[in-house]
Amino acid sequence: MSQVPPAASLLRTRQHFEILDGLRGIAAIAVVVFHFMEIAIPNVEESLVTHTYLAVDFFFCLSGFVIAYAYDGRLPQIGVGTFLKLRLIRLHPLVIIGTVLGLLVFILDPFSQLWLKYADKLLLMFLAGCLMIPYPLVQERFFNLFHLNAPVWSLFWEYIANIVYAVVLVRMAKKWLWVLALISAVALFYEAQRSGHLSIGWGGDNIRGGGFRVAWSFLAGMLVYRMNWIIRNKMGFGMMAVLLAIVFFIPFTKETAPWVDPVLSVFYLPLLVALGAGASLSDKTVAICRFSGNISYPLYMVHYPFIWVYFSYLEQAKPSQSTMFLIAGIGTLLLIGLAYLVLKYVDAPIRRYLTQRMVAKTSRPAGVTG
Repeated sequence: MSQVPPAASLLRTRQHFEILDGLRGIAAIAVVVFHFMEIAIPNVEESLVTHTYLAVDFFFCLSGFVIAYAYDGRLPQIGVGTFLKLRLIRLHPLVIIGTVLGLLVFILDPFSQLWLKYADKLLLMFLAGCLMIPYPLVQERFFNLFHLNAPVWSLFWEYIANIVYAVVLVRMAKKWLWVLALISAVALFYEAQRSGHLSIGWGGDNIRGGGFRVAWSFLAGMLVYRMNWIIRNKMGFGMMAVLLAIVFFIPFTKETAPWVDPVLSVFYLPLLVALGAGASLSDKTVAICRFSGNISYPLYMVHYPFIWVYFSYLEQAKPSQSTMFLIAGIGTLLLIGLAYLVLKYVDAPIRRYLTQRMVAKTSRPAGVTG
């Protein structure tokens, strides 16, 4: 019979990389802006924040680094089952919260009645979103894997990466991790050439691209930790934020994207993680980094239903470009506020409750029930 892990081991945490937390928030805000802009300016070559979809690759790389840092030494003690439960508690409440919000906004959208066309499929769409089962259906809106809350697609791949880590990668020697990483990098370059870019993995017609993206980036993040490539430097949060933002503003062209995207993903983004982990944090930016990190995941998971409302409004009202940009700016600020409220009053209390129940169960003497 396997030994029940002590309760203290479930709650034991290691030092946070505050600047990496802050960068995750910057990337999440950039994603919101990008989603507004791709609706306002459908031609990506005319947009300003053209490569912001690579923020997801940054998230995957950061996840690989943080998971290896937090669990390489203790997963054998707590066990695979406990690890996966902890990841579910951390990630899944917002998956469900975002899907519920997506369902409500889809039905109550004042500028569209599209939901009526799919009324007989709403329950399936909702359950698929909550359970993270890909269900591309709505052709009118880009054939997303998860229409009610499109960003769930990256969580789908994140969960797969976490499972593979717990079952295989945590015990894998560095040389074999390198072999997998190199194969994944080659596959990523191939997929970028085939698709023309790396804005893939989110739709029914490009789902496999998400596997290539998460495979390389998650493994790269793990290697940054295991190879101890934490680069000590005096760059603070502000400079690191600039280095990350550079990715988002690189011009997009059909000729260069097949090469620019994988080069950034394979070389530049892991370098940012290595630099961010070793950068110096000033007292003035601690609060900013913490707030940015705290709202990053809630913002990512609750914003997209309102992008569909924005989409419906533009289709119906056809406003001027200045009006579109004004709404996008105000909308981004309001969504940051919403993310904070969801974090404080919904997500954090749910996670705290679930964690306490899990700890209580592991602390209960053998044979005691109820």
